[in-house]
Amino acid sequence: MAHFDLEEQEQLDDLKHFWKQYGNLITWFLIAALGAFAAFNGWQYWQRSQALQASVLYDEVERAAGTGDTGRVEQAFKDIQDKFGRTAYAQQAGLLAGRVLAEKGKPDAAKAALRWVAEDGRDEGYQALARLRLVGLLADGKAYDDALKQLSGGMPDAQFEALAADRRGDIYNLQGRKDQASDEYLKAWKGLPDDADYRALVEVKLTALGVDTTSLKAQPEAVKS
Repeated sequence: MAHFDLEEQEQLDDLKHFWKQYGNLITWFLIAALGAFAAFNGWQYWQRSQALQASVLYDEVERAAGTGDTGRVEQAFKDIQDKFGRTAYAQQAGLLAGRVLAEKGKPDAAKAALRWVAEDGRDEGYQALARLRLVGLLADGKAYDDALKQLSGGMPDAQFEALAADRRGDIYNLQGRKDQASDEYLKAWKGLPDDADYRALVEVKLTALGVDTTSLKAQPEAVKS
């Protein structure tokens, strides 16, 4: 029994020595691990809370858009932009506000909403869509240089690149630069899927500039190269 007590005491002494040497390190490690876990859970909760609150404001933008009340659209968009600008709902609200404000004859406000999404949005797809819509409004106002600048950056995928080429073609066409316009329309035509409805519209533009799309279809390998 004494031998057992002695052995137990030795183990206890070893444990005390180990804890004295490494106790603080273990404690801080546990605090850091638990803190990281709590922070992660807190971040997840915060994101869910932000998304929920942003969705409420987005609903307000939608309701205002449905009634055509541009004042409410602008205010609701400003609210979601200021409070939840990092959320996807804010970018969707910017796209919706841009469309409604443009339709209701407020191009400057529409351009401001779209420019915010294009420059400050966090989703590449929303950014690209905002830039394409913004280019249309800039072209309508004859701000061709600014419109082309919006198209100078890369697009997130091939179809967006094709749509950007189509927009460039429109601008060159408006400027009377027919050769450059047909080159851009051709890039768009090649970049769009064969079954894309929009491809037919690009064909019409090419035909109007004297490009024989029938011959292009007859030589698919040459077109793809």
